[in-house]
Amino acid sequence: MKLKLLALPAKLSSLIWDTPTEKIPAKLQPFITSLRIAHLIIRDLLEGQLTLRSMGLVYTTLLAMVPLLAVSFSVLKGFGVHNQLEPIVLNLLAALGDKGIEITQRILSFVDNTKAGVLGSMGLALLLFTVVSLLQKIERAFNFAWRVSEHRPLAQRFSDYLSVIFIGPVLVFTALGMTASISSASIFKDAMQIKVIGVLLSFAGWLIPYVLIIIAFTLIYILVPNTRVKFKSALIGGVVSGILWETTGWLFAAFVVNSAKYTAIYSAFATLIIFMIWMYLSWLILLIGSSIAFYHQHPEQRNLQSRILRLSNRMREKVSLLILSLIGQHYYHNKPGWTMDALSQKLNIGIEAIGLLIENMLNAKLLIQTDGETPTYLPAQAPETLKLNSIIKAIRQSGETSNLKFEKLPQMEVIDSLYTDIESSIYDSVKDKTLRDLSMPNIADR
Repeated sequence: MKLKLLALPAKLSSLIWDTPTEKIPAKLQPFITSLRIAHLIIRDLLEGQLTLRSMGLVYTTLLAMVPLLAVSFSVLKGFGVHNQLEPIVLNLLAALGDKGIEITQRILSFVDNTKAGVLGSMGLALLLFTVVSLLQKIERAFNFAWRVSEHRPLAQRFSDYLSVIFIGPVLVFTALGMTASISSASIFKDAMQIKVIGVLLSFAGWLIPYVLIIIAFTLIYILVPNTRVKFKSALIGGVVSGILWETTGWLFAAFVVNSAKYTAIYSAFATLIIFMIWMYLSWLILLIGSSIAFYHQHPEQRNLQSRILRLSNRMREKVSLLILSLIGQHYYHNKPGWTMDALSQKLNIGIEAIGLLIENMLNAKLLIQTDGETPTYLPAQAPETLKLNSIIKAIRQSGETSNLKFEKLPQMEVIDSLYTDIESSIYDSVKDKTLRDLSMPNIADR
């Protein structure tokens, strides 16, 4: 019996991963897909990158929370609804119970003391810079979950972030105002008197916080990553993370906040420690939801291959040449440029590896990137003028820096002579060939 129990994890893993998706019965596919994604999320958590980024966001949030609320407070003050800031912060910190009220009061007292006239132009600029830095770090954390190496251009970054800072609070409080107006309407109060409708409305009142947080998380997953996120994938990530966030808040309030051990151990720092733990859990849940959305949108990434890249030299060279060849083919046939996702699927190589190789080729001026929400890639110059020996040399030298350079290695005559022979053989074999020979070999042979 004991041996059977020990063999159970291996059998379960074999059932989940060894059976091709097309051979799984249609009724079981959603279940098996859910198990695979859950396994991958646990693997990502154990690798530590998601938890590390969550901790980094806690630190940045502590620095930027008061400036962010101060800017929002200034915007809302212009609409005469700045007094409604407190209920929102209280709702966000509801899981902290009485300590949430205390933290909210302290935060808002800091916000009240933040006056633009006292800060001056330099202080106000630093205030905005702190807020933008928080949003930038959030974007980078979500880009990591989505295997996106490219960040928004600086100009677009500031325009998008400032739109969120200035327009976001107005939209939030407009929605809250509409909800409050509907709740106070006489027809709503009359309907509550009917027993069945009253029960349904009470259930709806319990359900609304879940719905609102799911909508908020779904929008975050669509807007924040610097890539195109499908609505269905974002919604699935939003549903899972929204339910997890609300449930974790309830458990946190029940078992952590009311525990006397934290007060006994940390004394006056207990409130701060509990606040930081809650922020850490909140960011971690958000990143988990983003990872779920990623794995749902990219089934080709559902594999047990580690995210830590270990490409051999020949793999880097061949995959880079394959990428250039495919891009060259589309160039000659006047087809749309390749996207990173399309190249990943075509070559059956992880998007992180593709992104790393493309970044190297962009830096080596072998490729250029188009503007747009989903960038595509084109040859940096006409393929018939791009020599293969220059391409191979650039690929082989990628990763070298001024501090870690081939020429700075110790001289040894035997080794140096060997490397000279190797490089001569490689470059001489392709000295008259260009990227066109890779992209259009039939034409090149005529």
